[in-house]
Formats: sequence, structure tokens, C-alpha cells
Amino acid sequence: MSGHDHAHDDHGHAAGQDHGAGHDHGADHDHDHGGHGGHSHGVSADADRRWLAIALGLIGTFMAIEVGIGIVAQSLALISDAAHMLTDAVSIVLALIAMRLAARPARGGFTYGLKRAEILSAQANGLTLLLLALWLAYEAVRRLLDPPPVAGGLVLVTALAGIVVNVAAAWCISKANRSSLAVEGAYQHILNDLFAFIGTAVAGLIVLTTGFVQADAIATLVVVVLMVKAGYGLVRESGRIFLEAAPAHMDPDAVGDRLVGHPPVTEVHDLHIWTITSGQAALSAHVLVEPAGDCHAVRRDLERLLEKEYGITHTTLQVDHVPEVLLTVGRPGQDPADPHCADAHGPVHRTGPHDH
Repeated sequence: MSGHDHAHDDHGHAAGQDHGAGHDHGADHDHDHGGHGGHSHGVSADADRRWLAIALGLIGTFMAIEVGIGIVAQSLALISDAAHMLTDAVSIVLALIAMRLAARPARGGFTYGLKRAEILSAQANGLTLLLLALWLAYEAVRRLLDPPPVAGGLVLVTALAGIVVNVAAAWCISKANRSSLAVEGAYQHILNDLFAFIGTAVAGLIVLTTGFVQADAIATLVVVVLMVKAGYGLVRESGRIFLEAAPAHMDPDAVGDRLVGHPPVTEVHDLHIWTITSGQAALSAHVLVEPAGDCHAVRRDLERLLEKEYGITHTTLQVDHVPEVLLTVGRPGQDPADPHCADAHGPVHRTGPHDH
């Protein structure tokens, strides 16, 4: 056999020349360099930037007011809320910057463009939440042991105003595309700040009605727990993307078994699934088909299958006829000498039972 190398990406571009008679690339490929075949990349930049800018204005204005009131009222809860609002503002600024960078076209060495700028933004948001939570936990414990006098009435009024501002800011960001991890990071910041203001309002009411000033520090500790939860989630998700892990909801072994179950496919190996940026999974694989199989038809069928069942539209499939060595000496669970892949990565998927 001659061994055809048919490597295609999801836009229908061939990675090599066709060496076999009857393989008409002209019939299979639509070289439309001006578009992405209906793929939706990133967020609606203009609309999202407008909503984020409105939220940034609300938060920035109220934060400046709250800092002054927190100092006057000697309320750690208010000061912590103001510090949290500062991270809210930073997270929105990072999201805006990331959206601009992500919108830049791919060029030079950045073959994916700068789409992962939003993942950097999300990771920075998560880390700031965790670091701020550590500082606030320390201050809250210190105030539990030695509580200063707190102006409960001033705390209550300010917290209620903060709830209104954060509800408005959260609504603005919810209008943006939260499938972007950067926008989701900003949203999580503001949502946590909303919970913080609710806790602060309750603490202010308790201080005002009972004189129990430790309620201010207790409210802060409740907020710390929420901040750690949100921060850990952002760091974990962005970390998975940086480590080229498959999307959390997707099992690569199950995907490989699904692909090899499509006749006339006999084997799938070197299967890689990763996330380019939020909501944009990519897949590459080496697919072997029976000697009489149509490589081009298999490639088209598998691309449609991956898009329909898994939502993966960025695919690069190298489709070849199965080497004779696999037909004569290949055994399930064993990866014989394959001239196409001297060093296969990951499990080899074949029809029938096999190890993963």
C-alpha cells in the first residue's frame, strides 16, 4: 500500500498533497480565509465592553465613598468590602484588556492569536480573591479577639447602598457573555461582593440593635469562605486550560471509543483534546481506516460527529489507511511498530475491548 497522509484541520485545509488517485481535494475543501465556517470565537466585544464599563463606573464610584465611611465607622466589614470592590474593578479592567487582546487576529508566532489573555485574566482574578481572603481572615480573627467600637447605623446604611450598587453591577455583567472565563471572573468577584454587603448589613443591624461588635468580624469570615470558593474555582479552571487538559465535562477515552466505533475506522491514537480559550475545545488525532475505506469521507463524517455530539469544531484529523503490519500481527492492547507514529501519545483505541 502507498500510505496516504490526509491531515485536515476543521476549516478543510489539507496539511499535505494528495498522493492517491480518486482523492479529489477540490471537492472537499472550501478555502474561505475570510471566515471561520460559522464558528463563534470569543465574545461580542462592543456590547460586552459597554456593560463592563458601566459596571466599572458604578463600582469605582461607590468604592471611593465606602473607604471613607469604613474608616469613620471603624468597620472591618466595610473596609473589606471596599478592598473587595477594588479587586472587582481590577477584574473588570483585566477583562476589558483581555477582550481587546483576544480580538486580535492570529499572526506571527501566536497561531491562536491572544485568545488565552482572558484565561490569564481569570487566573489573576482567582489569585487576588484567594490572597485577599487570607488577609481578611487574619484581620477578622484579630478583631474577634480585640474588637474595636463599630458604628452599627453607619455600617447598615452603607451596606444597604452597597447591595443596590452590586445588584446593578452584577446585572450589567450578566448581560455580557459569561462563557468568557474573564467575564465570569469579574462576575464572580461582584457576586461575592454582593454576598459580602448582605453579610455586612446583617452585622450592622446586629451591632446597632444588640451592641455585639464581634458580628462585624464574623460577617467578614463568612465572606472569606465565599471568596475562597470562588477564587479556587477560577484558579482550577484556568489552570486546566494552561495545562492543556481536556474540558472537565469531556472524557477523551469515551471520545476515542466513539470515533473508533465509526466504520470503516479500525484505530484511533495520538488523540489530544484541549481548550484554546473559554468554550473553544480543539481536537487532533491520527485515524486509521480499512484499506478499502474512503479517507476523505471518514474525515468529513468524524468532523460532523465531533461537532454534533461534543461541540468540537476545531479538529485536525490525520486519516490514513491501516498499515499491513496492523492487519497481520497487531493484537488488541498492543501498539505494534507503526510507521506513522513511532512514539504514540496516550492510549490506542481499537474496535473491541482494549486498555485505556
